[in-house]
Amino acid sequence: MSAAVDLIQRQLDAYNAQDLDAMLACYAPDCIIAALNGTIAETTREALRVRYAKTFAEFPENRARLVNRIHVGSMVIDHEDVSRGPGKDRFEVIAIYTVKDGQIARVDFAK
Repeated sequence: MSAAVDLIQRQLDAYNAQDLDAMLACYAPDCIIAALNGTIAETTREALRVRYAKTFAEFPENRARLVNRIHVGSMVIDHEDVSRGPGKDRFEVIAIYTVKDGQIARVDFAK
């Protein structure tokens, strides 16, 4: 397994465990989170902390199931099936991760 794939898997495992500190340790301090071909939502690890602290508090049973993964160089593309919990919203997302210097530098989401 490549270092980039290992990093993204650690991030996904931490996300599913709702371990905010472990998840954020995978991200660069100046990471960028954006909608694919759209607006930038967050531009720092601390902004990401606020976003996911709220998500985890609102949806304590939130989980993402990996459907497919593609790895090319420093890019990892995940197709995920996300469930907010039994009887709650469910949606699919494509997450395009750019890894730089051993951390996630950017994520572009397509829903």
